[in-house]
This record gives sequence, C-alpha cells and structure tokens, in this order.
Amino acid sequence: MAISTADFKNGKAIMIDGKPYTIIEFQHVKPGKGGAFVRTKVRDIRSGRVNDITFRAGEKFDEIRMETREMQFLYSDGDEFHFMNTESYEQLALSADIVGDAAKWLKENDISQLQYAGEELIGVEPPMFVELEVTDTEPGFKGDTVQGGTKPATVETGAVIQVPMFVNNGDVLKIDTRDARYITRV
Repeated sequence: MAISTADFKNGKAIMIDGKPYTIIEFQHVKPGKGGAFVRTKVRDIRSGRVNDITFRAGEKFDEIRMETREMQFLYSDGDEFHFMNTESYEQLALSADIVGDAAKWLKENDISQLQYAGEELIGVEPPMFVELEVTDTEPGFKGDTVQGGTKPATVETGAVIQVPMFVNNGDVLKIDTRDARYITRV
C-alpha cells in the first residue's frame, strides 16, 4: 500500500530505495519560498543505523506491515537459536546474528517476541522481565552496606549484571532486560 508524507507517523515502516526503514521522527516544513518538504529521522530495519533524510511534501512510499509473533525459545546449540510457534508447533532456527543481544536473556521455554517487517524476520525481543539464577558472584563481606554497594554477577545465560552485595550464588533474580537492571530476588 502506498502512503505519502502526509501519512507519516512515528514507528511506521516504509520502503526507501528498496530498503526497509522505520520512522523515528519527522517534521513538515513550509518555507517562505519554494515547496514544502518533510525532514525525517529514519532507522534502517536491517542494520539499525539512523539516517536523516529530507523528502518533498506529497512524495509516495510503499508501507511495510510490521508484525510481532510470540514464539517459545526451545534451546541454543551454539550457532543457532531454536524457537517454536506455540499454536502450530512449527519450529524455526535463527542464527546468532539475527538474535543479537537478546541471546543473553533467552532462557529455555520462555516466550519471546519475533518481529517481522512484512515476511522478513528483523529481530528478537526477549521478555521484559526474566528470572535467572546467579551462577558466579563474589561473596558479600561482613560490614558491606546494603545501600549503594553493588558487585558484578553472572547469571545462567552468561549475562553479567550489577547486583546488591547481599546476592549470592544460587539466588534467583528478577531482571529487567531493557537495561540489564536487577529488580529483586525471587
């Protein structure tokens, strides 16, 4: 479906010169002389790079339908990450390149969001909060204060996060995956 610059909205996906982009922000400009134009900031869906592009007002683009599909993470065999559609039981193997940083938050049997632009898979979004076990951290010392003091801890998926001094090996933590932040012990 073709859309014009008048239909731009933040988050909308469009094709520019055969490449898929999402609109981060845009501004319609009407100068005193000359024709109106639209100044946009767009993100390349495949590479993640952000570009500033200016278009003439009324220019047309093909819209890309963005879709999110829930899938269950089954396991990783090192090179590939295996997911399953919980309705059709269809399985999908994704390379580590596509999964990216989400890999450090994926735990077997957790539900993840796979993001598609049209029929092309563009990324994996882990659950917003995960519960992971601490596999390696230094012990807290007597006299360490509970407020303010943190130490690094490695969780079962290999991710390293900052945790309070009272956290020990074997503790299960609730973690916010958006900023790798410790929330609480479970």
